Amino acid sequence: MKRTASAIWSGDLKTGHGALATHSGVLKDTPYGFATRFEGAQGTNPEELIAAAHAGCFTMALSASLGKAGFTAKRLATQATVSLELVGGNWTITSVLLDNEAWIPGITPDKFEQIAADAKANCPVSRLLRADISLRAKLEAGPEH
Repeated sequence: MKRTASAIWSGDLKTGHGALATHSGVLKDTPYGFATRFEGAQGTNPEELIAAAHAGCFTMALSASLGKAGFTAKRLATQATVSLELVGGNWTITSVLLDNEAWIPGITPDKFEQIAADAKANCPVSRLLRADISLRAKLEAGPEH
């Protein structure tokens, strides 16, 4: 299985502009540039897309791991924060924080932490990234508590 995306860029780094697209069409001529990446301007950037991919991948992996252990989540919500920093003069993704909240009936906190750690270690995007990946997993009490 292969998935594709593409980028087009015109101009220099600071005043140039680019567009991203995915084969699926979810992204089509999606603009990005220096200001969206380094100055907080409205628009997307590679780090945001990596964060979205990691959040989605980890959440699916967690659901799969829970299912293998006999649990079904009522709700899983993950926010991934990708840190981009200057290291030795080079922009570097230095870490990813996966911040998860889960509502899973019948699971103990210890079992949840074990399953979440396994999902973090084994989701395909975690295995791809070489940055320090940390996880904050919080089990929410459902209405039955």
